Amino acid sequence: MTDLTKMTLSDALDGLEAKTFSSVEITEAFISAIEGANSSLNAYVVQTPEKALEMAKASDERRARGEAGILDGAPLGIKDLFCTEGVRTTACSHILGEFTPTYESTVTANLWREGAVMLGKLNMDEFAMGSSNETSYYGNVVNPWRRNGGNAELTPGGSSGGSASAVAADLCLAATASDTGGSIRQPAAFTGTVGIKPTYGRASRYGMVAFASSLDQAGPIAKSVKDAAIMLNVMCSHDNKDSTSLNAEQPDWTKSVGKPVKGMKIGIPKEYRVDGMPEDIEKLWQQGIDWLKAAGCEIVDVSLPHTKYALPAYYIVAPAEASSNLARYDGMRYGVRQDGQDLNDVYSNTRAQGFGAEVRRRLMIGTYVLSAGYYDAYYLKAQKVRTKILQDFQTVFEEVDALLTPTCPSAAFALGERHDDPIAMYLNDVFTVTANLAGLPGISVPVSLDNNGLPLGLQVIGKALDEASCFQVAAELETASGFSSKPSAWWG
Repeated sequence: MTDLTKMTLSDALDGLEAKTFSSVEITEAFISAIEGANSSLNAYVVQTPEKALEMAKASDERRARGEAGILDGAPLGIKDLFCTEGVRTTACSHILGEFTPTYESTVTANLWREGAVMLGKLNMDEFAMGSSNETSYYGNVVNPWRRNGGNAELTPGGSSGGSASAVAADLCLAATASDTGGSIRQPAAFTGTVGIKPTYGRASRYGMVAFASSLDQAGPIAKSVKDAAIMLNVMCSHDNKDSTSLNAEQPDWTKSVGKPVKGMKIGIPKEYRVDGMPEDIEKLWQQGIDWLKAAGCEIVDVSLPHTKYALPAYYIVAPAEASSNLARYDGMRYGVRQDGQDLNDVYSNTRAQGFGAEVRRRLMIGTYVLSAGYYDAYYLKAQKVRTKILQDFQTVFEEVDALLTPTCPSAAFALGERHDDPIAMYLNDVFTVTANLAGLPGISVPVSLDNNGLPLGLQVIGKALDEASCFQVAAELETASGFSSKPSAWWG
C-alpha cells in the first residue's frame, strides 16, 4: 500500500469508490509519509492525525451506506490561511499566537461537506506576504526538487509554499491555497504542480485571513489539471457571508478537461517578453505556442500596453489594503500581547514583536500611500492604472479566447538567494499580478524541466468567469508535454 500517496486525486477517488482500499488506509499512508518528510520539508505547521483518522473512518462508513460525497475519503492539506474550527490558524504569523477558530471558513466547510479528510495546516509566507515562503514565523518551507547534482535547498515559491511542497512531495492528494498576486500559480510552477486562481468572487473569502481584500482569491494546488478541476468544483460557491462572492452559474469544470481546443484563438501578449528573461523560459513559451498550434488553435499576437505598470500598481494597492486589514491585530482580543506604559505603547510593542520584517515593510508602505498628501499621488493613481489594465484585457478578449504566457521569469531559486533584495523578490510576480488586478482566472501547468532539472510552468489566463477555457487549454498543454517528472525523494 506504499504507493497510495503517489496517486492523483482522481485515481484515489476511483480507488475508494471501487473499494480497492479504504479512506483509513490511504489516510494512514499519508500520515506516515508526513512523519517521514516534514522535518526536512517543513510543509505542515500543524498535523492533525487523530482528526484525519476520525474523518477517514466516518468517510468509510458513509461509503458503506452509499452516501459518499464528491471528495469522500480524500486526504487533503489546508493552507494556514483558512480558519478551521478547533484547529490552530495563524496565517503563519507570531501575532496570532495560538489562535484557534470557533468557526469554519466557507471553502473548508465545502470540502468537509463533500467528505474530504484534513491532514493538517500547511506552512505559508506570513499573512501571505512573500514569494518564497521565507517570511513564515514557523521557518522556511523547502522545495522537494533539487538542481541536478546540487544539494542547495530551493524555495517552493510563495505564499502557498507549504501547499505546493506538500502536493509535489506526495504529502497530500491536493491542497487549498490562495492567490493575491501569484501565490497559487508561482509555487505551482516552482514545484511541478498545477495551480489555478479562479475569477475574483468565485470562491468565498469568509474565514480566510485577509491580506488584500480586492485581490485575495482561494484556489487549489493539485497533481493534475483534472484534479484541480475536481477541487475547484467543490471549493467555489456563492456565499452570503462574503459581500464580494459572485452569484454566478458554476459549470462542472472537469467536463472541460480533455475537450478539443481546435478553433480556439490564443493570444500571445508581447509585453510579457521581459528583458533578461532566461532562454529556457523563452523556449518553453515557444514550445507551448507550437503545441497549441498543432492542436488546431489560432495564435494571435496581442498587446496589453499597461502591463509594465502592473507591478508598481500592485505593490501600492496590496500593501494599502493590508495596512487597513491588519490594523485589527492590536493584542487586545487574541494572539500575542506585549505590555507597555500606555495603550499606544501596547499597540506598537505588540506589532513590533508580532509581525515579521516583510509584513512590517509592507504595512509601512501601505500606511504611507494611504496617508494625507500621498493618497492621491499613489493609491488613487494605482487604482486608475488598475482600471486601465482591466480595459486592456477586455479589449484583447474581444478577439481571443485565452492568453498563453510563462508563469514565472525563472525556475525555483535557492533559499536565501533573494532574501535581502525585495525588488528581485517582487519581480517573481511579474507575469501573475495582472490577473489579480483584473480579477481574471489564471492557471499554471507544468510542462518541462530547465537545464538544471527544475520544473517550469506555462500560464493560461481566461476571461472573467471562463475557468472552463483555462482548464481546456491547460489540459491540452498537459497532454502535449507529457510532463510526468517527480522530485527524487532525498528526504525519505
